[in-house]
Amino acid sequence: MTVPKIKILIVEDDIFMMKLYAKVFELEGFEVTSAVNGQEGLLHVYKENPTVILADIMMPEMNGLELLGKIKADPLTKKIPVIILTNLAGKTESDTAIAKGAIKYIVKSEHDPKEVVAIVKEVLATIK
Repeated sequence: MTVPKIKILIVEDDIFMMKLYAKVFELEGFEVTSAVNGQEGLLHVYKENPTVILADIMMPEMNGLELLGKIKADPLTKKIPVIILTNLAGKTESDTAIAKGAIKYIVKSEHDPKEVVAIVKEVLATIK
């Protein structure tokens, strides 16, 4: 019996950072899909049905908080855990993200990519 891979959706407009996180998650055995903005990310949510979503806040077309709001407002997607992964270290943004339904708020500059993978694994362990 094969265990299904855990699907990660990374929504990040910085292509370098997106590829960096995708590579680290792939090396850990995750299946990764990426999007460069919230609008594209929302399409992937419905198409891919990810296990967990990592979303930046500052993005063109639809920012991460708008994306989070749309995911949590839809009964089909509201149970998907969303982790905000951003460089915005402000308490206001963090509080807003958690209030809108983010399961975690990670500041990129405070965690290297392997630490982010470890945090995602911890989150996944609590929701299974």
